[in-house]
Order: sequence, then structure tokens, then C-alpha cells
Amino acid sequence: MGFWSGRFEGYSFNHFKKDVLSGTIVGIVAVPLAMSFAIASGVKPEYGIYTAIIAGILISLLGGSKYQIGGPTGAFVPILLGIVLVYGYENLLIAGLMAGIMLVLMGVFKLGSLIKFIPRPVTVGFTAGIAVIIFTGQIGNFLGLTGLEQHEYFLANVKEIATHLDAFQLKSIFIAGLSLALILVTPKVAPKMPGALVGIIVSAVVTALFFNGQVATIGSTYGAIPNTLPEFHIPEMTWDRIYVLLGPAFVIAMLGGIESLLSAVVADGMTNSKHNSNRELIGQGIANMVTPFFGGIPATGAIARTATNIRSGATSPMSGVIHGVFVLLTLLVLAPYAVHIPLASLAPVLMVVAWNMSERHHFAHILKLKSGDSLVLVTTFLLTVLTSLTLAVEIGLGIAMVLFAKRMSDILVVTKVLPDHNTKQGKVVPHVVTDTHDCPQISIYTIEGPLFFGAAQTFERAILSSLHPKPKVLILRMRKVPFIDTTGEEYFRNVVRSFQTSGGTLFMTGVHPTLQAILDANGLAKKIGKDHFFYNTGDAIEEAIRHIQYEQCLGCKHFAFRECTKLSIGEPSEIKINYVEAIN
Repeated sequence: MGFWSGRFEGYSFNHFKKDVLSGTIVGIVAVPLAMSFAIASGVKPEYGIYTAIIAGILISLLGGSKYQIGGPTGAFVPILLGIVLVYGYENLLIAGLMAGIMLVLMGVFKLGSLIKFIPRPVTVGFTAGIAVIIFTGQIGNFLGLTGLEQHEYFLANVKEIATHLDAFQLKSIFIAGLSLALILVTPKVAPKMPGALVGIIVSAVVTALFFNGQVATIGSTYGAIPNTLPEFHIPEMTWDRIYVLLGPAFVIAMLGGIESLLSAVVADGMTNSKHNSNRELIGQGIANMVTPFFGGIPATGAIARTATNIRSGATSPMSGVIHGVFVLLTLLVLAPYAVHIPLASLAPVLMVVAWNMSERHHFAHILKLKSGDSLVLVTTFLLTVLTSLTLAVEIGLGIAMVLFAKRMSDILVVTKVLPDHNTKQGKVVPHVVTDTHDCPQISIYTIEGPLFFGAAQTFERAILSSLHPKPKVLILRMRKVPFIDTTGEEYFRNVVRSFQTSGGTLFMTGVHPTLQAILDANGLAKKIGKDHFFYNTGDAIEEAIRHIQYEQCLGCKHFAFRECTKLSIGEPSEIKINYVEAIN
């Protein structure tokens, strides 16, 4: 019962009617897209339809979003095409199955929340790069070029197109232009009509009537599309194949997880709902584990179809199930007619998909910032286009991490402070510290920011370089230090060791419970001394004055603390230490 909680709660017949309508509309949109994505991925069009049916139903039933529509998507096109060209279709099925297992494991180990750690410039960069690859890959079909060989890399495909440009066919260009015009105009004239379907049907009819046999079609290129249910088939798996396909499978799993969770986030924003990211990964994983046994290609959550589903009035996952059933009925009834669809009609469909997924506005915005994010964006984009998505994401994330570490290290602030006697409470501030107003025996520092690998050395240098001559007592105010990693721990240990070796006493104030637990666990708290930790600075100063050498205070004119007036004239016994400058 807990699994369905919130997904079908209060479900009624009126809800079902809305789901039937929205599921049918999304199904109409999904049919041409499923075929187009399959063809662009280097496999037969029916495999895309099988994916839309099986994965679409399973993702809706088992996923973590009420409104998610799953199926083949444009983001997978370059990856799947590369796998097909290098390893073959049978190995693509195995890679898809392995990716499904990885997605399930990611969900089981609750890695769904990790999506938030992927920087926006990286996702925009590789999405825009994928869009360029998809758009470029359809130029040949748009122009009616024949004899093109598909290559794994972008530049090789561009060169292939360039060498065949003189073989363009005006009839194909006319059909592609007609399809494109209808795709763009239909939403403005009849918003509820899917432009892709209108463009494909009209251009297919025109081709059949006027250019029969003169323009490449699905039938002339791929043969007939069977109007039967897909057959169950177990791919031949060996340990050698599994080992070789680990890399491609991981790429499919990562991209599938990222796109699915991004789609779920979009759905949340449109419906004011909340998806379960880990259950979404498990649902996506199961769908991708099952689909290959029926010839289907990898699937993921489709942002555009999910948005269409919501705008069409969907109320539950039932709309996604109905979408899959509709695609199935279309396959059984209309498959014989699909062979007449010109490839030139499908090319604009994918070109428009690429244009819409390019995130050009976000791309331009990040580019205009001329910041580290711009560098991450451009690097990820260029590497996606020119090399591979795997390398692009790895290097993009690597640069983003380095820039993040640099920014965080810049955030770390180490300032020397003293009480301001012009205020009633004597709040400790940095501006009162001068060459003539600075206690030689007690040094107080405020540390602000995380002590991690990017900032730890800065911390050590800031403290040790300023302790000349070394004071008797060092007070570190740590209230604004959220955490410390192992690198920060090592540099902090160096500071403690160096100061204590010279005979100094170290006090800590305002240590956050989380940081305290880390210091307890790594032994630093014991080394510093349990009784050397104070809640506020005032208590630490009181204790520090008890540890100084009073004879060194004779004649001192710094007057850093209120007690200094009497200490400088040799009257320590008359000092009643009651330091109220308890500045946190």
C-alpha cells in the first residue's frame, strides 16, 4: 500500500477520463518520436516503438514521479549510435540491460539526491552538445543525400556530409521543408494538434502521391515494420562482453539517471508535487532491464513528453500506462502504413527536438557571465561534440570541482582580533589590532569558512606566519567553521603541534557540535585538551590571562585587555578576572 501512497489516492473515474485523454495525446506525440530516435540511433524504427511501449508502461508504474513519461529520447542518440557502430545492436541490448541494473543499484543505495551535485554548466554544456550532434546527423536525410556512412565521431560525420553535398535531391528538400513548416505552424494554428504527427502524415501523403519511389522512406531503407508484439529474446551474454560494455553501460546509466531526475524535477515544478528520486531510479532501472529482452533500446524520462502529459491534464501514472497502450495499438493497427513515411519527413522532427533541447538561452546566459562557469560550459560542450559524452562530463566535472575548491578557499578568512574597549560588551573585532595595540602573550584569531583541502594550507600559513614571536596563548574562534576534511585535519594538526612544541597553550571557542565530533574522532580534541574548549571567547580570555607570565606585562603599553592597566604596573593580585566580553 505504501508504494502506491499518494499516486492513486482518491482516484476516481473522472481522473481516469483525464488520464485517457492525456495518455492518448502523449501517445500520438510519442509514435513518430520513437521511430525517429531509433533510426537516428542506428537501429530499426520498430525498436523505438517497442521501447516506448514497454519502458513507457514500466516507468509510469514503478517510477517515483506521478507524471513521468518514459521512452527513447534524443539525449541518448549520440551514445547509442556510437555503441551500435562500435559494438553492434546485440551488444547495445546487453549494455542497456547492464545500465538498468546499475540504475536499480543507484536507487537502492539512495544515490538519487546526487543529481543536485552536478553543476548546471555541465548539464547545459553536454545537452547543447548532444543537440548539435542530433541536428547535424539529420542534415543528410533532410537533403536526401545517399551513400552516407555513419561514423562514431562528429567531425568524421561532418566530413562525410560535406563530401556528398553535391548529391542533394530537391524532392527530399521539398518534403523535408513541407514537414518542417507544418511542425512549426501547426502549434500556432491548432495548439492541441501535435505538429510532428501532422508534418509526417501530410508529407508522407504528398510523397506517395507525387514522388512515389523517388524519395527514401522507412520501407525502402529498413523494410517493413511488423505489426505484431515484440518477441522475447535473451541476448547472448558472456563475461568478455560484460567487461567490454561496462563503460558504455555506465554512460547510459548516468545519462539516463540525470535526464530522468531532471524531467521529474520539471514535473514537480509544473504540478507543485514532489517525486521520489531513488524510486525513480529503481523504476527506470527495471524498465531498462526488461526492455532489451524485447529488442528495445535504452529509455529514460522524456522532459517534453512529460510536460505535454501534464499540460494535457494527467492526474496519475495511469496516463503514462495509457500512453504505452496507445503506442501498442498503433503498432498493431498502423504499422503497415509506417513504411511510407519519408526519412526526409522525420529529419525535421529531430532537428526541432534538437533545437528545443539545446537550452540556447541558458547557454548564452552562462556564456555572458565570462566566469569559471563559462569555462566549464564551453569545455563540456566542445568535448561532447568533438570527443565523447563520457570524457566531456568527466573533464567538465573536474574543472567545476577545481573552480569550486578555489572559490571555497577564497571564502576562508583568518583574522586577528582583540576586544574593542569602546563598546560596552567589548566585542572582539579585527580593526583594533595595530602595531601598538596587540598583546605579545595572547593571540586571538577568528576563522571563517571550511577547513578543507583547498583552504587548509592557507589557514596554516595565516596562523603560523603571524606568530612571531610566539605568544603564550593562542585562542582560535571556530564558530564559523562548518567542517574539516582529512587534509584540513592534517594542517590543523601541524598548527597544534608547532604551537605546543614551543610551549604555548591552545584554546578553542565556539566549536560546532559536528566539528567537535570530528575532532574527538581524530584525536585532535584530546591533543588540544578537553578543558581547553570554551563556549564563548570571554571565558577563553579569562583562562588565557591566568596562563601568561605577569612579569612580561610590566611596562607594557599595548593595553589589549582591560586587565592590562593593572598588569602593566605589577598589580596582578588586585585583578578580579570577570571577563564579560563573552563574544561568541
